[in-house]
Amino acid sequence: MALNYVENRLFGEISVGDHASLVRTLRPEDISLFAVVSGDVNPAHLDADYAATDIFHGVVAHGMWGGSLISAVLGTELPGPGTIYLGQTLKFVHPIRVGDTIKASVTVRSKDEARSRLVLDCRCENQAGEAVILGEAEVIAPTKKVRVPRVLLPEVHLHERAAHYARLLEAARGAPPIRTAVVHPCDALSIRGALDAAEEGLIVPVLVGPRAKIEAAAKQAGISLGAFELVEAPHSHAAATAAVALARSGKVQALMKGALHTDEVMGAAVAREGGLRTERRMSHVFAFDVPNYRKPLFITDAAVNIVPTLEEKRDIIQNAIDLCRALGISEPKVAILSAVETISPKLGSTVDAAALCKMAARGQITGGLLEGPLAFDNAVSREAAATKGIVSAVAGDADILVVPDLEAGNMLAKQLIYLAGADAAGLILGARVPIILTSRADSLEARMASCALAKIFVQRQIEPLKLEV
Repeated sequence: MALNYVENRLFGEISVGDHASLVRTLRPEDISLFAVVSGDVNPAHLDADYAATDIFHGVVAHGMWGGSLISAVLGTELPGPGTIYLGQTLKFVHPIRVGDTIKASVTVRSKDEARSRLVLDCRCENQAGEAVILGEAEVIAPTKKVRVPRVLLPEVHLHERAAHYARLLEAARGAPPIRTAVVHPCDALSIRGALDAAEEGLIVPVLVGPRAKIEAAAKQAGISLGAFELVEAPHSHAAATAAVALARSGKVQALMKGALHTDEVMGAAVAREGGLRTERRMSHVFAFDVPNYRKPLFITDAAVNIVPTLEEKRDIIQNAIDLCRALGISEPKVAILSAVETISPKLGSTVDAAALCKMAARGQITGGLLEGPLAFDNAVSREAAATKGIVSAVAGDADILVVPDLEAGNMLAKQLIYLAGADAAGLILGARVPIILTSRADSLEARMASCALAKIFVQRQIEPLKLEV
């Protein structure tokens, strides 16, 4: 029961020489968490390259991380809850390094009966018995008995927001921006997005739409259109058609959705006459920056193909593989999702998964490593895959998740965004040029990442697709 409760010791229950301690092992994430809470970003604690050159020749813990262990003993063990901290002296005599196991101890040295005060000797030592911190604390011992359930602390996962996107933007720099038709940018958000992407060196915007509305949007956003090229179109449908014509003729290298519905852009792109159809089915690929996942995670198709056929899934997968390879992933790991990991004729997605894997083995899908069917947990968690006895290079380490249909993909994508705090960038591929879709809910980082994806894809596309004849 002692493990489940925190109980204090009153002044009268404490004798000189009484002792309490706790043990903690320093992890890299402990240093990061302490830096987040305290704001102490001294590179001696956080930058391995810098720390290697300083007096300790490596990363060390913040001194007060060890000091906080002493506070934890006083507040939870001796005297425990209700203790009033009056003073503390600390002498730091040895650095604490990652992997060190620290025992923090307090020992009662003296009692002041008149004022219910205690003076305690404090010591932190490492696994070798070396003192790392010495000091003394003065406290007022509690006068009221307290016994409460021990609070279960949440598990904390550190995530640098949009870190994957930052690397993506860095990879996109150093090459000329791509000419991009921004379709109907007739609100402040879409015109600002185009300008931000231009300032980042990602695109050269060609604004397509009604001049008066575009100029009004720019005025509302407080920006100048400057030297931006503007192609006049009377309304959103006409703007989509004009933008597609620019792409079809090779005058722009990408399209970017502005203040119009996705269906309008796609309607012009998939038109049999004058559209951007190729021998490949068009599909959408999300590029997620997900907290707690060690690399970018691509999900397809959650936006275009409602209930894709087996043949269409082949194209969907190939589009996603081509994007990942353009980004430098030499052999993307593709997990084909279903509800289970075994093949069942009653669950069509499992049969499709098996067929797609065989198609890859026969060269009908190239450049990636396919595995399926896999449930979501087995695709992204090595532990879950091991529990199920799944032996696969893809399981637990997927780059690409292929969903059974748009409903499943859309729900998965929105769960990652709204429950897991993920950022979502993305492109439509399979057309003559990539199509950048943005949403009002997208963060600035996600918008810029979508443009960076398009730029990198255009520059590194292995084999441009041919227009459908």
